[in-house]
Amino acid sequence: MNAYAFWILFMAVIYTAVLIIAGNVAKSKAARGEDFWVGGRCFKPWMVAVCITGLFSGSSYIAILELSYTTGISAGWYGVAEMLHVLIIALFFVVPFRKRLVVTISGLIGDRYGRQAKAIAGAITAITFPMYATANALAFAAAMSAFTGISPSTWVIFSALLLLVYLQAGGMWSVVFTQTANVVAFTLMFIIGLAAFFIKPGFAGLAQLAVAKPAMFGLTTVGLQTILAWFGTFLVNVFLAQAAFQMALSCRTPEEGQKGLLWAAGFNVIFIVLGVLFGMAAAVAAPGLGRGLVAVPQYLAGVLPAPLVGIFFMGIWACALGWGAPCQFSGATSLGRDVVSSLNPRVTDRQMVTYTKWSLVVLTLLMIVFGFLRTEQAAWWNVLAWTVRNGATFAPIIGVLFWPLATRKAAVSALIAGFVSGIAWYHLGAWNPAKFYLNIHPVWIGMIFNVSALTLVTLIERAGSYRWVIPREGAAKNVGRGAIITGLVLSILAVIRFNWLYTKGVFGMILFLIFIAAFCMVIAFTREAAEAKLVQEKSHLKGTRTREEPVG
Repeated sequence: MNAYAFWILFMAVIYTAVLIIAGNVAKSKAARGEDFWVGGRCFKPWMVAVCITGLFSGSSYIAILELSYTTGISAGWYGVAEMLHVLIIALFFVVPFRKRLVVTISGLIGDRYGRQAKAIAGAITAITFPMYATANALAFAAAMSAFTGISPSTWVIFSALLLLVYLQAGGMWSVVFTQTANVVAFTLMFIIGLAAFFIKPGFAGLAQLAVAKPAMFGLTTVGLQTILAWFGTFLVNVFLAQAAFQMALSCRTPEEGQKGLLWAAGFNVIFIVLGVLFGMAAAVAAPGLGRGLVAVPQYLAGVLPAPLVGIFFMGIWACALGWGAPCQFSGATSLGRDVVSSLNPRVTDRQMVTYTKWSLVVLTLLMIVFGFLRTEQAAWWNVLAWTVRNGATFAPIIGVLFWPLATRKAAVSALIAGFVSGIAWYHLGAWNPAKFYLNIHPVWIGMIFNVSALTLVTLIERAGSYRWVIPREGAAKNVGRGAIITGLVLSILAVIRFNWLYTKGVFGMILFLIFIAAFCMVIAFTREAAEAKLVQEKSHLKGTRTREEPVG
């Protein structure tokens, strides 16, 4: 073991001790169920900011660092998409969700559609969060393995067990304590990384890279399909970001949660810029190594002393843990709180906290198993998790928020249809994380079936109890007519530019948007029969008054 490997392991051990201590300090604050799941709803804005920064900005940084080594500045679009996602949640979701005292998305689905829907949504959410955590842990493990020689699976086991130890103690309070420590680690990492950059290669090295590889400075080098997939992922995820909601809704007031999210979005700019900068610096100083998270340690070892490299990689590990902790905790909340309460409505808060702690054990074991199954393909788990969760829960949560007509049977049908179709499509593509069947990402198929099932089952089941109404004014009118126009434009585009869309891999997303346009039209133009009659009477009365109004 060389000096660099020693210092990386030494700092990992030191940081492990810090996180365990922080997690146990939080134990005294998690006496009740609400304390454990949502911090007693008393977080300050800075607490929300560090939680969201650790969750999204840390994971974005790892992805950008990895991709910018081979694709340059275009990797930054990942962080931009993530930042837009946080801003939308802050501006449109925190206030109404905080007023509803939402804890989880699966719980919100259950409140509207009943115990069966809550059990299915909670179980699906629970099994997918360890997939997200595994994907990020494997990306980090590749870098650690390159230096220490310890296998990626071993690092995943170590990370999973550490998450279990400190989350068991204080729940959401453990998350905020450890995310604060992670932000300190991020800061040290950035200072050390900037020092390395100015030592070598500096801006002169980037100028040379621009001459040798101008594509590294192209805005779409990473690929149009990839960029659109990032934005599509995060825009869809604003309705389903359970871990983010659970942290943001732990705030004292909706306005303070909103403020914390906006601060986190601002911090994200630093992660984007420095992730791109360090990845491209490694491309100059250590070219030809294939992966950014393998090249960066080699680059730093040639520039900095071993202790500083150890501290830098403590920051990388903080990024992985900052993502994994909220994922594991939120998944365990869905399993221990929502699934259990759907099976036993009489369960107490104290019992659900106990079940949540046991659920953390279950999800820890799942994370370890996942780490062994696809050690070499971190992206595989992200694709599967996105397909399974979003494909199942997207339409039901839209129904909760915007469509009172949606029924319980329709919600359950949508959960099952989206889950099964997404998995089946991924299977037809031989489970490849980059090349999909008919060049269509399985998540688009899952969500198309998901939306279709909720719509059709509701309209069939509620036949005779609703009416089609085209409002003469208001948001429903604008949404409905906008959806018709958008759907027609996208349908024409899909026909006349099919080859281009198919080749670029975005035809599936266009097809999904057409179905979404139809879904929005149905939501805007359908009303309960009694409500529709009232709307028509008001419109008629308003028209009569307008005609009777004297002119001049």
